[in-house]
Amino acid sequence: MKHSLRFVLALTLSALAIPLTTLSASGATKRPSCVVSLSPTATETLFAIGAGSQVQAVDKDSNFPKKGLPSTRIDALNPSVESIIGVCKSTPAHRSKKPDVVIISYNANSIEQKLSAVGIKVINDPAPATLAGAYAQMNQLGRLTGHGASARHLVAHLKKVIAKDIASVPAHPTKNVSTYYELDPTFYSLTSSTFVGSLLKSLGVTNIADAQATSADGGYPQLTSEYIVSASPKLIFLADTICCSVNAASVAQRPGFSTISAVANGHVTGLSDDVASRWGPRLGLLMNQLTRAVKAVLADTKVWNG
Repeated sequence: MKHSLRFVLALTLSALAIPLTTLSASGATKRPSCVVSLSPTATETLFAIGAGSQVQAVDKDSNFPKKGLPSTRIDALNPSVESIIGVCKSTPAHRSKKPDVVIISYNANSIEQKLSAVGIKVINDPAPATLAGAYAQMNQLGRLTGHGASARHLVAHLKKVIAKDIASVPAHPTKNVSTYYELDPTFYSLTSSTFVGSLLKSLGVTNIADAQATSADGGYPQLTSEYIVSASPKLIFLADTICCSVNAASVAQRPGFSTISAVANGHVTGLSDDVASRWGPRLGLLMNQLTRAVKAVLADTKVWNG
């Protein structure tokens, strides 16, 4: 399900990336005509850069764009060689039913090694820790599919949007915008060392999860309700609104949470789980939402004079 895949991707931060080209019989590189995406982020990126017609199968969690996705679906959490090896349409240009390339973001069932063993090329693009890593993956997919210029345009646009958002936040040296980012109702959160955490850090907030991080949690510590209440963050982000139906009202009903500054002053911001957990073309939308919430806290006199 969506929530499980999101956590698997978030907590699996290391992977081996294999550079890809598809070779014709003459040895020249050619544009792949059958791409399988087992990563919702890669799916979004491929369609955004104009490579959607080359994608012939996607994972069960790929749901954006809303139209045009292939009907063939594969379980990215439990994939098999058999479920992938024959998904392509046989055409004069692509006589094999094997994909030219399979893109994954999580190596479930050692599918990377199994596909490689039968001659299918794999690229593993796990969740990056930085914006630079996200941009690199977009450009990589552009080069892979023959849409390098479109990928570069997408990256340039996202850089512009994000830089504008960061610049729009007023300096606030005397205002500590303490923030709690919730991944699920059991209080898993993320630190400033993670991808989304780095976006928040660029906006000048203080992440309450940073103080609870250990080397074992990979940047995703599980906090306690008591700690969150005692920290009384001024801003709360909910990235579990779809998976778990969490909202500002349900948060306020948790024991002690009504006393938290963000709850008392109305600064609990719900995010789309999908947008908040992917690092593709909708990054600008996520950054817009984070920025608006931070600026709203800074402008609220109740927060600072109460």
